[in-house]
Amino acid sequence: MALLLKNRGAMLILMFNLLLVFTGIGLVIPIMPKFMENLGITGGIIGLLVAAFSLTQLLFSPLAGRLSDQFGRKKMIVIGMLIFAFSEWMFGIASSTWLLFFSRLLGGISAALIMPAVMAYAADVTTNEERATGMGYINAAITTGFIIGPGIGGYIAEFGIRAPFYAAALAGVVAALINLLILPESHPAKDNDLPAPAAQRSSLLQQLKQSYKEPYFLSLIIIFVMTFGLANFETVFGLFVDHKFGFEPKDIAFIITFGSIAGAVVQVTIFSWILQQFGEKRVISICLLVAGVFILLTLFVHTFWLIFAVTFIIFLAIDILRPAVSTQMSMLAKDQQGYVAGLNSAFSSLGNIVGPIVAGFLFDLDINYPYTLACLVLLVCFGLSLKGRQESLQKRAA
Repeated sequence: MALLLKNRGAMLILMFNLLLVFTGIGLVIPIMPKFMENLGITGGIIGLLVAAFSLTQLLFSPLAGRLSDQFGRKKMIVIGMLIFAFSEWMFGIASSTWLLFFSRLLGGISAALIMPAVMAYAADVTTNEERATGMGYINAAITTGFIIGPGIGGYIAEFGIRAPFYAAALAGVVAALINLLILPESHPAKDNDLPAPAAQRSSLLQQLKQSYKEPYFLSLIIIFVMTFGLANFETVFGLFVDHKFGFEPKDIAFIITFGSIAGAVVQVTIFSWILQQFGEKRVISICLLVAGVFILLTLFVHTFWLIFAVTFIIFLAIDILRPAVSTQMSMLAKDQQGYVAGLNSAFSSLGNIVGPIVAGFLFDLDINYPYTLACLVLLVCFGLSLKGRQESLQKRAA
């Protein structure tokens, strides 16, 4: 009972810290179009900025996963939080493009340190039966940050277009302190002299090459394709509604806020039940199909409330899809939680590198092109998920 209470307390602290950090990230979402407009930055540059973040996240994620296995989750989380705070502060003071890129590169390092450690931490303190619930709680904290972040950001922006970035930096420092002072370590540091498994000693390139041999390789491919498609949608969302419909930051904040509420409610209430009833693979397939179809519908709606309804469903599908994929990967990882979480993050980063670059430059050609491509990619991913389910059924029959 004492261990159970301790684990619950650790999960609550972890969720609170993620809430702070992703509130900090959410703060800047509604003001990004105006911020970029003031600096004279095109859609292509925005795509490259997002890709820069994902590039360093990709390069550091496998290393961060190994470090969290070797030195403990807590150290990686605290260091990542501090780097996140510094990167947001730097973005706020930046007046040149190269500083913006340097800030995003640092932000990617922070994400690489934080997310694999967080996912591995959740796996450390939950049983297989509790895993879906734990992942749902973690993703609910992230979603809730995005829910309250844009609204707070819209208010803070009244004090200056750069003020939300400074607030995000402050949130990162507070989160780091809470982790340092209160969060217990779930995975004690290991003896540095102990040899790591061969797969975990290899370089990033070798890990990516060898990943096709793993039983979760198809899941990694789905993660890449899924992330590529979603990145096309998310990277230019603010620009899309700003250019096509003339939405103000408060309108963007309203859509994102209420579009995320349903996802958070589902994650903390019935997400575990959904996975138990339908299974991770079926839930992933359905969410991919729904997201792809409704992204396509975004191109054909014109009134504010229709846009709100369509994007509401897209955000709901995304908010169910991501923890479902994380749960599936965690169940396959067994005793390599940190390593597999790092690969998960690495394949996500690959999608987040290619997707935003393509979306940004397509946006400069035609604002409808990124969403057309996002629809096609997610439907392809839907087909891959069906293939994975069929192969699983054939193995069981054999």
